[in-house]
Amino acid sequence: MSIGFVGRPGRPVTWGGRLIGLAFAAALLAGCAGPLQKPEISLAGVELVGIGLVEQRLLLKLRISNPNDVDLPIKALSFDLDLDGQPFAKGASEQPVVVARHAEAQLDVKVVSRLGDVLKQLRAARENGKLGYRVHGRVELEGARSVAFDRSGEVPLAALERFVPK
Repeated sequence: MSIGFVGRPGRPVTWGGRLIGLAFAAALLAGCAGPLQKPEISLAGVELVGIGLVEQRLLLKLRISNPNDVDLPIKALSFDLDLDGQPFAKGASEQPVVVARHAEAQLDVKVVSRLGDVLKQLRAARENGKLGYRVHGRVELEGARSVAFDRSGEVPLAALERFVPK
């Protein structure tokens, strides 16, 4: 007596049928994991690194929050930063970072911005007492997958006073 998989009554299942069944089961299990949620990326801080006649160099501290049940292996990140609706800086990082599941990590990125534009935006913000920002771009994950992100918020003017000449 032999033991085997049975297809239709009295006929054994072929290898092709077994492979199709395994592929179906794998697809079913992969679907149970659910889609990957977008990471939340926000501006955590700004440091002045250097200042020149025309431009300034800044170190932006980006907070990356992972809302997923799995670790998030980030290979690279590219973004634009707007202040009060105006372009402020562009940045990119190829520094790999793994954000643990349901955790946060900070990524420091150097950027360059035009000094005249920044001073104009910061002086205008002095009237409001705060400065709106928007950081948006793409995160490249391991496995050739990328995810878009877009986050807006406000920075209290007191945090920016050292950048604004009186």
